[in-house]
Amino acid sequence: MSLWEKTSLTNIFVWFLDLGLLAFLIFDFGFENFKDFRQYKLIVLPLLLIALIAFNLYEYFNYRKEKDVNRASRINLYILLFLIVLEIIVILANYETSVVETFFNARYVIEYGLLFYFFIRLTFFLRKIYSLYFNPAILFVGSFAIIALAGTFLLLLPSATNHEISFTDALFTSTSATAVTGLIVLDTAKDFTPFGQTIIMVLFQIGGLGMLTFTSFFAYFFKSGASFKESLYMRDILGHDKLNSVMRTVMQIVVFSLILEGIGAFLIYQSLSHIDSYGSRGFFAVFHAVSAYCNAGFSLASNGLYDTGLRFNYYMQWVVMGLIVFGGLGYHIAYNVIQYFKKFIINIFSKKNRVFISRVINLNTKIVLYTTVILIASGTIFFLFSEQQTNLLPHTTAFGKFTTAMFSSVTSRTAGFNTVDMTNFTIPGILFMIFLMWVGASPASTGGGIKTTTFALATLNVFAIARNKKYIEIGTRRIAVEAVQRAFAIISISLASIGMGILLLLIFNPEFSLIQIAFEVFSAFSTVGLSMGITSQLSEYSKYVVIFLMFFGRIGLLNLMIGLLKSVGKTEYTYPEENILIN
Repeated sequence: MSLWEKTSLTNIFVWFLDLGLLAFLIFDFGFENFKDFRQYKLIVLPLLLIALIAFNLYEYFNYRKEKDVNRASRINLYILLFLIVLEIIVILANYETSVVETFFNARYVIEYGLLFYFFIRLTFFLRKIYSLYFNPAILFVGSFAIIALAGTFLLLLPSATNHEISFTDALFTSTSATAVTGLIVLDTAKDFTPFGQTIIMVLFQIGGLGMLTFTSFFAYFFKSGASFKESLYMRDILGHDKLNSVMRTVMQIVVFSLILEGIGAFLIYQSLSHIDSYGSRGFFAVFHAVSAYCNAGFSLASNGLYDTGLRFNYYMQWVVMGLIVFGGLGYHIAYNVIQYFKKFIINIFSKKNRVFISRVINLNTKIVLYTTVILIASGTIFFLFSEQQTNLLPHTTAFGKFTTAMFSSVTSRTAGFNTVDMTNFTIPGILFMIFLMWVGASPASTGGGIKTTTFALATLNVFAIARNKKYIEIGTRRIAVEAVQRAFAIISISLASIGMGILLLLIFNPEFSLIQIAFEVFSAFSTVGLSMGITSQLSEYSKYVVIFLMFFGRIGLLNLMIGLLKSVGKTEYTYPEENILIN
């Protein structure tokens, strides 16, 4: 008899238990009027905890031979018992008139802990789905769709907003956060409560790193390891070469990202020491650090970083730029560079055990770094000249002008923050910004766009063809033909999607100019989030066009097509070759 047959009743029970936990958490966090349900909450919460502990104890003692089940139940018990101990300490430290009253006011310790517990349970559920359906591209696309829809319903909860919002606006905001775009139809600072803002932050954190990355991280961390299929999923999604170390790489990506976000949040917090108008400075710092690293562009200031208290805060802007660049490069590039410097330092201090480092920096890293530096530098120089009499005029110092120009160059490549009024840009400045948005960040990063490597390969291919060379050659390496073909496919799909988006928005919103519409569409498809101020004024139909552009821009239409057509019409034969006249 299989494990599934033996535990069918247990599985049914745990499904109901998880659904009950989900319903309780949604009701608890989503509805502010707790007084009418005070007795209900004081009864249900302890009963829910007892049921969860009892179920995990049952699994722990009855399935000792099943290592994964036994390990998961043991970890779950540790979490639940830790929450109970922490709740008791909080109650004793903040004792008021009675235990019941104190428990009701301090219940959030348990509730936030149960939210984390539910997320872990969700990762285990998704892990089972991985084992049933093997198509990394479809799973990747599906995970983003599920996150966006879940976020939509969470943002529709009464306690998420300060007033009622429409389904379209909730879907737009959720998709923008999940796709790490940053286009907004509502004021994040004024229209959303701290609970709603937290939902948005979680959405762009998961959207930036990818749901599959998080689920694999937790499943790998809380269980004994990863299955062969899971490793294949993550290898294809991350573009990793070695199968045996792919799950370790997933762990490193999550830890590396959280450490950088933590450092960024601390530095942003320090830069806001003179500002008292933002309430919780800590939450403000964390929100912007995560938003910057994930290239999301969401801000808790109504005017973004153009807010009067932030537009001249150059220290904060440099911190945000650093996070944007690291997030836009991706973990693989950062890790490759770190490995190079590590071995370089070893060679300096070690005379005997020298390491040969000429091939530590691989060709992909070189292309990404060179292209990134060239794009940032060219954007900075261009804006220093084109915006001298517009956006740079309020900045009186040379350092301030340089910082503002460089920030505009960095943020254009999928970040979406603005320290200037976008409507004040000159036409040449807008056109160059559109170009930067279209190129975007690097592969396997938190950013969007066609990617730096795609642009670099397309450019190099032009020169290779002009020199009558069959392959692109860089140094002593030859670029694979498949990579060049993929680059031109991505460029073609992006231009077709953007062209269709511009056409539809011009039909649905004829009152806006072509440059405004084009800027909006490029920003949406490249998941940038910059706007010339027309996003909130778009018609209902236009909003849905932008929603699709943001979603497909984040997942990549080519990924979706590969997932759908990968096994369709696959043949083992080739036809005779024939030339086509091009020019």
